[in-house]
Amino acid sequence: MFSQVTIFSAAILGVIEGLTEFLPVSSTGHLILASRLLGLPDSEFVKSFEVVIQLGAIMAVAILYWRQFLVNRRVLARVLVAFGPTALIGLLVYPLVKQYLLGSVTVTLAALFIGGLLLIFYEKKIGEKENPLNSIEDLSFRQAVYIGLAQAVAIVPGVSRSAATIVGGLALGLSRRAIVEFSFLLAVPTMAAAVGLDLLKTSGGFTTEEYGLLVIGLVTSFAVAWLAVKTFLAYIQKHDFVVFGAYRLVLSLILAIAFFS
Repeated sequence: MFSQVTIFSAAILGVIEGLTEFLPVSSTGHLILASRLLGLPDSEFVKSFEVVIQLGAIMAVAILYWRQFLVNRRVLARVLVAFGPTALIGLLVYPLVKQYLLGSVTVTLAALFIGGLLLIFYEKKIGEKENPLNSIEDLSFRQAVYIGLAQAVAIVPGVSRSAATIVGGLALGLSRRAIVEFSFLLAVPTMAAAVGLDLLKTSGGFTTEEYGLLVIGLVTSFAVAWLAVKTFLAYIQKHDFVVFGAYRLVLSLILAIAFFS
Protein backbone atom coordinates (compact mmCIF):
# COMPACT_ATOMS: atom_id res chain seq x y z
CA MET A 1 0.00 0.00 0.00
CA PHE A 2 1.50 3.32 -1.03
CA SER A 3 1.73 6.15 1.49
CA GLN A 4 1.77 9.89 0.88
CA VAL A 5 4.85 12.10 1.17
CA THR A 6 5.46 13.08 4.79
CA ILE A 7 7.80 15.57 6.45
CA PHE A 8 10.12 12.64 7.27
CA SER A 9 10.21 11.24 3.71
CA ALA A 10 10.62 14.75 2.25
CA ALA A 11 13.65 15.34 4.49
CA ILE A 12 15.12 11.92 3.65
CA LEU A 13 14.80 12.58 -0.07
CA GLY A 14 16.36 16.01 0.44
CA VAL A 15 19.40 14.45 2.13
CA ILE A 16 19.74 11.89 -0.67
CA GLU A 17 19.50 14.62 -3.31
CA GLY A 18 22.10 16.80 -1.60
CA LEU A 19 24.52 13.89 -1.27
CA THR A 20 24.18 12.55 -4.81
CA GLU A 21 23.45 15.50 -7.12
CA PHE A 22 27.11 16.16 -7.96
CA LEU A 23 28.45 12.62 -7.64
CA PRO A 24 28.53 10.38 -10.74
CA VAL A 25 25.89 8.06 -9.27
CA SER A 26 22.61 9.63 -10.51
CA SER A 27 20.66 11.68 -7.97
CA THR A 28 17.44 11.18 -9.96
CA GLY A 29 17.98 7.43 -9.93
CA HIS A 30 18.54 7.46 -6.17
CA LEU A 31 15.42 9.56 -5.60
CA ILE A 32 13.28 7.22 -7.72
CA LEU A 33 14.57 4.12 -5.91
CA ALA A 34 14.34 5.75 -2.46
CA SER A 35 10.76 6.83 -3.17
CA ARG A 36 9.83 3.23 -3.97
CA LEU A 37 11.57 1.94 -0.83
CA LEU A 38 9.69 4.55 1.23
CA GLY A 39 6.44 3.31 -0.32
CA LEU A 40 5.61 6.61 -2.03
CA PRO A 41 3.11 6.57 -4.92
CA ASP A 42 4.17 7.02 -8.53
CA SER A 43 2.13 10.23 -8.62
CA GLU A 44 2.62 13.48 -10.50
CA PHE A 45 3.51 15.27 -7.26
CA VAL A 46 6.19 12.71 -6.33
CA LYS A 47 7.68 12.93 -9.83
CA SER A 48 7.71 16.73 -9.60
CA PHE A 49 9.12 16.59 -6.06
CA GLU A 50 12.03 14.47 -7.30
CA VAL A 51 12.79 17.13 -9.91
CA VAL A 52 12.14 20.32 -7.94
CA ILE A 53 14.23 19.54 -4.84
CA GLN A 54 17.29 19.41 -7.09
CA LEU A 55 17.03 23.20 -7.10
CA GLY A 56 18.23 23.20 -3.47
CA ALA A 57 21.49 21.52 -4.42
CA ILE A 58 21.89 23.81 -7.41
CA MET A 59 21.45 26.88 -5.21
CA ALA A 60 24.36 25.67 -3.07
CA VAL A 61 26.64 25.59 -6.13
CA ALA A 62 25.35 28.94 -7.40
CA ILE A 63 26.33 30.56 -4.11
CA LEU A 64 29.68 28.77 -3.80
CA TYR A 65 30.65 29.67 -7.39
CA TRP A 66 28.93 33.03 -7.78
CA ARG A 67 32.17 34.71 -8.86
CA GLN A 68 32.46 32.36 -11.86
CA PHE A 69 29.00 33.40 -13.03
CA LEU A 70 29.20 37.12 -12.35
CA VAL A 71 32.89 37.91 -12.92
CA ASN A 72 34.51 35.38 -15.25
CA ARG A 73 32.85 35.89 -18.63
CA ARG A 74 35.02 33.28 -20.37
CA VAL A 75 33.80 30.56 -18.01
CA LEU A 76 30.20 31.76 -18.17
CA ALA A 77 30.27 31.75 -21.98
CA ARG A 78 31.41 28.12 -22.04
CA VAL A 79 28.77 27.09 -19.53
CA LEU A 80 26.04 28.69 -21.65
CA VAL A 81 27.35 27.10 -24.85
CA ALA A 82 27.35 23.66 -23.20
CA PHE A 83 23.86 24.28 -21.87
CA GLY A 84 22.49 24.86 -25.38
CA PRO A 85 22.41 21.24 -26.65
CA THR A 86 21.04 19.99 -23.34
CA ALA A 87 18.27 22.59 -23.34
CA LEU A 88 17.22 21.81 -26.90
CA ILE A 89 17.18 18.03 -26.44
CA GLY A 90 15.54 18.29 -23.03
CA LEU A 91 12.78 20.57 -24.31
CA LEU A 92 11.99 18.11 -27.09
CA VAL A 93 11.98 14.85 -25.17
CA TYR A 94 11.42 15.69 -21.48
CA PRO A 95 7.60 15.26 -21.63
CA LEU A 96 8.08 11.73 -22.96
CA VAL A 97 10.78 10.97 -20.39
CA LYS A 98 8.62 12.13 -17.50
CA GLN A 99 5.64 10.13 -18.73
CA TYR A 100 7.38 6.86 -19.60
CA LEU A 101 10.81 6.72 -17.91
CA LEU A 102 10.76 8.88 -14.77
CA GLY A 103 9.65 6.56 -11.99
CA SER A 104 10.66 3.36 -13.79
CA VAL A 105 12.67 1.14 -11.45
CA THR A 106 13.74 -1.12 -14.33
CA VAL A 107 15.13 1.72 -16.44
CA THR A 108 16.86 3.30 -13.44
CA LEU A 109 18.56 0.08 -12.31
CA ALA A 110 19.69 -0.77 -15.85
CA ALA A 111 21.14 2.73 -16.35
CA LEU A 112 22.91 2.60 -12.97
CA PHE A 113 24.49 -0.77 -13.82
CA ILE A 114 25.59 0.13 -17.35
CA GLY A 115 26.89 3.51 -16.19
CA GLY A 116 28.91 1.82 -13.46
CA LEU A 117 30.52 -0.51 -15.97
CA LEU A 118 31.39 2.42 -18.25
CA LEU A 119 32.95 4.45 -15.41
CA ILE A 120 35.17 1.56 -14.35
CA PHE A 121 36.09 0.69 -17.94
CA TYR A 122 36.98 4.29 -18.79
CA GLU A 123 39.13 4.85 -15.71
CA LYS A 124 40.94 1.50 -16.04
CA LYS A 125 41.54 1.64 -19.80
CA ILE A 126 41.84 5.37 -20.52
CA GLY A 127 41.73 7.60 -17.44
CA GLU A 128 42.95 11.18 -17.30
CA LYS A 129 45.02 12.16 -20.35
CA GLU A 130 48.61 13.38 -20.11
CA ASN A 131 48.92 17.16 -19.78
CA PRO A 132 45.17 17.69 -19.32
CA LEU A 133 43.44 21.07 -19.48
CA ASN A 134 43.43 22.36 -15.92
CA SER A 135 41.32 25.44 -16.54
CA ILE A 136 37.75 25.75 -17.77
CA GLU A 137 38.82 28.88 -19.63
CA ASP A 138 41.01 26.74 -21.91
CA LEU A 139 38.00 24.73 -23.07
CA SER A 140 37.04 25.48 -26.67
CA PHE A 141 33.45 26.25 -27.58
CA ARG A 142 33.32 23.08 -29.69
CA GLN A 143 34.40 21.02 -26.69
CA ALA A 144 31.75 22.76 -24.60
CA VAL A 145 29.10 21.71 -27.11
CA TYR A 146 30.31 18.09 -26.93
CA ILE A 147 30.05 18.14 -23.13
CA GLY A 148 26.53 19.55 -23.44
CA LEU A 149 25.60 16.67 -25.76
CA ALA A 150 27.08 14.19 -23.29
CA GLN A 151 25.06 15.73 -20.49
CA ALA A 152 21.85 15.39 -22.53
CA VAL A 153 22.15 11.58 -22.30
CA ALA A 154 21.46 11.93 -18.59
CA ILE A 155 17.83 12.78 -19.28
CA VAL A 156 17.39 9.00 -18.95
CA PRO A 157 16.90 8.30 -15.20
CA GLY A 158 19.88 6.52 -13.67
CA VAL A 159 22.48 7.68 -16.20
CA SER A 160 23.72 10.57 -14.01
CA ARG A 161 24.25 14.07 -15.35
CA SER A 162 27.50 14.31 -13.44
CA ALA A 163 28.84 11.00 -14.76
CA ALA A 164 27.95 11.89 -18.36
CA THR A 165 29.70 15.27 -18.21
CA ILE A 166 32.71 13.87 -16.34
CA VAL A 167 33.34 11.06 -18.84
CA GLY A 168 32.75 13.48 -21.72
CA GLY A 169 35.15 16.01 -20.25
CA LEU A 170 37.87 13.46 -19.52
CA ALA A 171 37.58 12.16 -23.09
CA LEU A 172 38.10 15.72 -24.34
CA GLY A 173 41.26 16.14 -22.26
CA LEU A 174 40.13 18.04 -19.15
CA SER A 175 41.63 17.26 -15.77
CA ARG A 176 39.39 15.61 -13.19
CA ARG A 177 39.15 18.77 -11.11
CA ALA A 178 38.39 20.99 -14.13
CA ILE A 179 35.59 18.79 -15.47
CA VAL A 180 34.09 18.30 -12.01
CA GLU A 181 33.97 22.06 -11.49
CA PHE A 182 32.57 22.56 -15.00
CA SER A 183 29.94 19.92 -14.22
CA PHE A 184 29.03 21.86 -11.06
CA LEU A 185 28.61 25.09 -13.02
CA LEU A 186 26.73 23.47 -15.90
CA ALA A 187 24.27 22.00 -13.42
CA VAL A 188 23.00 25.47 -12.49
CA PRO A 189 21.29 26.49 -15.77
CA THR A 190 20.47 22.86 -16.62
CA MET A 191 18.60 22.02 -13.44
CA ALA A 192 17.14 25.51 -13.07
CA ALA A 193 15.58 25.08 -16.52
CA ALA A 194 14.33 21.56 -15.70
CA VAL A 195 12.78 22.73 -12.43
CA GLY A 196 11.25 25.80 -14.05
CA LEU A 197 9.73 23.72 -16.85
CA ASP A 198 8.27 21.23 -14.40
CA LEU A 199 6.83 23.90 -12.11
CA LEU A 200 5.35 25.75 -15.06
CA LYS A 201 3.40 22.66 -16.04
CA THR A 202 2.46 21.21 -12.65
CA SER A 203 2.69 23.71 -9.77
CA GLY A 204 -0.87 24.95 -10.21
CA GLY A 205 -2.12 21.60 -8.96
CA PHE A 206 -0.09 21.55 -5.72
CA THR A 207 -1.75 22.00 -2.35
CA THR A 208 -0.42 24.24 0.44
CA GLU A 209 0.82 21.13 2.26
CA GLU A 210 2.66 19.95 -0.85
CA TYR A 211 4.38 23.32 -1.23
CA GLY A 212 5.52 22.96 2.39
CA LEU A 213 6.99 19.53 1.62
CA LEU A 214 8.84 20.99 -1.36
CA VAL A 215 10.38 23.65 0.89
CA ILE A 216 11.56 20.97 3.33
CA GLY A 217 13.16 19.02 0.49
CA LEU A 218 14.78 22.16 -0.94
CA VAL A 219 16.27 23.35 2.35
CA THR A 220 17.57 19.90 3.25
CA SER A 221 19.17 19.29 -0.16
CA PHE A 222 20.76 22.77 -0.07
CA ALA A 223 22.43 22.20 3.31
CA VAL A 224 23.71 18.71 2.47
CA ALA A 225 24.91 19.68 -1.03
CA TRP A 226 26.92 22.59 0.41
CA LEU A 227 29.03 20.10 2.36
CA ALA A 228 29.05 17.43 -0.37
CA VAL A 229 30.50 19.74 -3.04
CA LYS A 230 33.53 20.63 -0.95
CA THR A 231 34.08 17.01 0.09
CA PHE A 232 33.86 15.73 -3.50
CA LEU A 233 36.39 18.27 -4.76
CA ALA A 234 38.84 17.26 -2.04
CA TYR A 235 38.33 13.57 -2.85
CA ILE A 236 39.04 13.79 -6.58
CA GLN A 237 42.38 15.52 -5.94
CA LYS A 238 43.83 12.12 -5.02
CA HIS A 239 41.38 9.53 -6.38
CA ASP A 240 39.69 8.50 -9.62
CA PHE A 241 36.04 7.56 -10.19
CA VAL A 242 36.33 3.76 -10.01
CA VAL A 243 34.78 3.63 -6.54
CA PHE A 244 31.65 5.33 -7.86
CA GLY A 245 31.40 2.84 -10.71
CA ALA A 246 31.72 -0.05 -8.25
CA TYR A 247 29.09 1.54 -6.00
CA ARG A 248 26.66 1.79 -8.92
CA LEU A 249 27.15 -1.89 -9.77
CA VAL A 250 26.64 -3.09 -6.20
CA LEU A 251 23.64 -0.84 -5.58
CA SER A 252 21.87 -1.81 -8.81
CA LEU A 253 22.38 -5.55 -8.18
CA ILE A 254 21.22 -5.39 -4.54
CA LEU A 255 18.13 -3.37 -5.39
CA ALA A 256 17.33 -5.53 -8.41
CA ILE A 257 17.19 -8.52 -6.05
CA ALA A 258 15.11 -6.54 -3.54
CA PHE A 259 12.60 -5.27 -6.09
CA PHE A 260 12.26 -8.28 -8.37
CA SER A 261 12.92 -11.36 -6.24
